[in-house]
Amino acid sequence: MAVTQQEIENRLWDAADELRVAMAEAQYSSVVFPLMFWKYLSDTWEHQHQEFLAENKGAGDLSAEEAHEIEYRDYQSFEIPFIHPDTVQKCRASWSSILATITRPGLGQRVRASLQAIESANPDKFSRLFGSMAWTAEEVLPGEVLAAVMQAMDRTPKMHEGNMSHDVLGGAYEYLLKRFSDGSGTRAGQFFTPREVVELIVEVLDPKSFESVYDPTCGSGGMLIASANLLKARGGRGYTLSLNGQEAVPDTAGVARMNLFMHNLTQFKVEVGDTLKDPRFKRPDGSGTLAQFDVIVANPPYSLKWKPWTTDPRAIGGVAPQSSADWAFVQHMIASMDPKKGRAGVVLPHGVLFRGGQEAAIRRRVLDDDLLEAVIGLPENLFYNTTIETCILVFRAPGTKAPERQGGVLFVDASQRFSKGRNRNVLTETDIADVVTAYNSKFDADGNPVDPDGGLQARFVPMGEIKNKPNDYDLSISRYIKHAAAEQEDLGTLVKAYNLARTERQKTEQRMLDVLTAAGIEGLR
Repeated sequence: MAVTQQEIENRLWDAADELRVAMAEAQYSSVVFPLMFWKYLSDTWEHQHQEFLAENKGAGDLSAEEAHEIEYRDYQSFEIPFIHPDTVQKCRASWSSILATITRPGLGQRVRASLQAIESANPDKFSRLFGSMAWTAEEVLPGEVLAAVMQAMDRTPKMHEGNMSHDVLGGAYEYLLKRFSDGSGTRAGQFFTPREVVELIVEVLDPKSFESVYDPTCGSGGMLIASANLLKARGGRGYTLSLNGQEAVPDTAGVARMNLFMHNLTQFKVEVGDTLKDPRFKRPDGSGTLAQFDVIVANPPYSLKWKPWTTDPRAIGGVAPQSSADWAFVQHMIASMDPKKGRAGVVLPHGVLFRGGQEAAIRRRVLDDDLLEAVIGLPENLFYNTTIETCILVFRAPGTKAPERQGGVLFVDASQRFSKGRNRNVLTETDIADVVTAYNSKFDADGNPVDPDGGLQARFVPMGEIKNKPNDYDLSISRYIKHAAAEQEDLGTLVKAYNLARTERQKTEQRMLDVLTAAGIEGLR
């Protein structure tokens, strides 16, 4: 009987749960993801190896070199080499080989040697894939705990395409990502953006076949994967996308690479480094200028303290203050947009809409250049690392806005559209669909939707209204979308409350006057 998605996820979580005696839940991902990916690679390699043997039974006269050449030319897409070659300890660097040795001392050392051997044998695909592997040290993770994790994980079905689709594999990986995020508090925000927020940004930017997608703060790679998934769901070819990401934390970059592989997305490049200080994606012409992409998505760390640029071509309108790199990330994304069809979507706190000083100067330049297409207000408490309200800013390369969107900014207020979750608020599929509908709406001469649908308030605001006083380049959503219905409802509630309070006050005054009169004090009526 086929194993269901939920059963696979439960078995993987059982493996992760073995770590509870050795480390905090926030650290589980550094162990479970490398082990899971190693098992996937090993199961896949062994499945292909058995196919090679079955289809080449009459090739017994082949030399070892010839057999190796045929297998890796026609069957395998990566190599699982031997560790400790030319010694009595020689064994394949595969999951099953090492699992057979779990009762012997030094399990962590053998696991580390196997993972390093796979990285070295496949430098183009797996270089630095497994991260620091600090958890393989006995003092960090005792051998008996590592053995228990591996034995529990081995109870999952074989993780190869002949037995399990990449949709199932990718879904299991994302399940663990979310489960780890739910249990690890604020740390989760470093590598995981809630799926529904990712889906909303990708829906708005609408990637097409053969386009390039770039995430300058890619975390676990969720936005890159969502771009391919959306394209596939719409009948396109997700595998044709060129997926590119940069991540400052090496272990998190490894999580992203494994995530992409598990989703059968091989046309990707994930670089390690600080995007603001050391952007790794450059044009191939040797000029040192930034590479440019069709679709750019990001959920950067909010209000990050940073070392501002002294001179940098990205700094249009000025340099963001040391206290907050929010607008610096926006400037980087703008500089990375393809000049013909580039568009970008970024999640940021509301402060970017109204803060003064250097940020106001940058905001003014971006608006003067008509680069900002939309501001979408999101509910509070959507994210793992903050409860504040956030917004999505959508940008278009200079001169590429649709004619009806030029010379203005679309504002969409989705701040009240959410469902209560266990630890945070959640956008439902209906909420996402309604925001996308509002974003794609047509607007009349007054900036109101021609066919309002979905219950969201939206308005297209001409640039003159934004630039001139009293707004003066302030993008606060409340300046342009008035909660008329809510205000009317609140006014009625206030009138009722006032009348009740007035009646109570009159009764109290009457009692006080009666007491004063009884005491012989007159003249207060």
